[in-house]
Amino acid sequence: MYGSPFTDPRSVANFGVEAYHTGLLALRALETQVMTSTTPQPLTFGLIIGNRGFFPDHLASSGREDMIAAIRNAGFGVVALDPTQSKFGAVESREEARKCAALFRENRDAIAGVIVSLPNFGDERAIADTLRAADLPVPVLVQATPDTPSKMSIRDRRDSFCGKMSACNNLAQYGIPYSLTSRHTETPDSDLFRKDLDWFAAVCRVVRGLRRLRVGAIGARPAAFNTVRYSEKILEANGISIEPIDLSEILGRIERMKDSDDAPQQKLAEIKRYVPTSGIPDSALMKMAKLGAVVDGWMQQTDVAISAVQCWTSMEEYFGVVPCTVMSMMSNNLMSSACEVDICGVIGMHALQLASGTPSALLDWNNNYGDDPDKAVCFHCSNLPKHFFQDVRMDFQEIIAGTVGKENTFGTCVGRVKAGPMTYARFSTNDRDGSIRGYVGEGMFTNDPLETFGGAGVVKIPRMQDLLRYICANGFEHHVAANFSTVSAAVHEAATRYLNWNVYRHKEQGY
Repeated sequence: MYGSPFTDPRSVANFGVEAYHTGLLALRALETQVMTSTTPQPLTFGLIIGNRGFFPDHLASSGREDMIAAIRNAGFGVVALDPTQSKFGAVESREEARKCAALFRENRDAIAGVIVSLPNFGDERAIADTLRAADLPVPVLVQATPDTPSKMSIRDRRDSFCGKMSACNNLAQYGIPYSLTSRHTETPDSDLFRKDLDWFAAVCRVVRGLRRLRVGAIGARPAAFNTVRYSEKILEANGISIEPIDLSEILGRIERMKDSDDAPQQKLAEIKRYVPTSGIPDSALMKMAKLGAVVDGWMQQTDVAISAVQCWTSMEEYFGVVPCTVMSMMSNNLMSSACEVDICGVIGMHALQLASGTPSALLDWNNNYGDDPDKAVCFHCSNLPKHFFQDVRMDFQEIIAGTVGKENTFGTCVGRVKAGPMTYARFSTNDRDGSIRGYVGEGMFTNDPLETFGGAGVVKIPRMQDLLRYICANGFEHHVAANFSTVSAAVHEAATRYLNWNVYRHKEQGY
């Protein structure tokens, strides 16, 4: 399990038509961006090149060029001193540290993380002083370039292997959290460093995305769902704000809309493009369109990034549809949406989406799968994003229909979850000690046969019985966020190293 930098192998809604259209333009731009590419938006890194004069300082010059090329070739931006600002554009003296820190502060809104590169031993105090003076609350990655056995003379010997330990020691003394590359030394142009750079970018996206996050709570927690209770104050103390709106306000704004208004008509067209709607009454589709239009506008108006929505069974009894398709569309467009006002559940969805750049879903750990101890059925009824399905269609919600009638439950997204690697995550607020806790891990969605309704898939997770025991022994919820990716290491690093959350990472062996 990743821990300290010394033991961790990798770490250390009432709006007018004009307001709606203003928001719609912004949402269209986001939807177009997401539909055309699931590649995360490029980040910019601050770069510190370490240098120590009695080591070969020409290595600082070539090392700077090599690292900048590696960062840019990976598709990222870079902010670094140039050779006119310091010797070789590196940091060795107190004055050079001051200059680099000032440059970072000037670019603080752009810099998502800092890379410390050691082409030779480096001056550990100057590195730590730079980061302290820059005062950027961003992740830090420490890299050291390996020596070559045939180039160990006084002219070419790096000693970065040793210098990295000194740099990390000083960062720990200064109380600056940092992450490490997979291997102790890696060349900037290696495939291994490129993978570490992508991993570090995912860490940075999660940290940046969860700090100052605004989550929409649409409606009240259903009385039967004590499991999704959470502390709004603990989340606020961790930089996550909740923007609530009563379901009556949403329904009231829907009531003021006409079927012929542009907003619901445009949303109706989006719904029909998104999922097959054969057999769904026109009246139900229009209700979904109005719901989607109101939620879109309210989220834009309140600067909310993700949402959790009341469903069971108020939406069906008093409005006459399930919100699943509307929520599925938001999640598919990287604006994660969870049911039953599961705020912590949607934060888990968002963390996975930030790390991978692809849509997340919220599922139930729902059923055993025969006698296989490492398999289970994950299910929802369902609002899963289209990204999750082999194929999908709109239908009615079979469970709730038994209570409120089929005619009031159209709008679910029904289909089989496709096979592929998956990462899962769950976060919760712990009111007893005022913290956020959670777990993450990886597994596979399989092609095992399954006859059921809603949105469902079979998952295989190594040592699943140990995971289930951990969930139950620690009182975690039955909801879990899932994503088609392998990003548990990045999410765990971001949560534990930089957000100071207590998160367990489930692995194939050990704890």
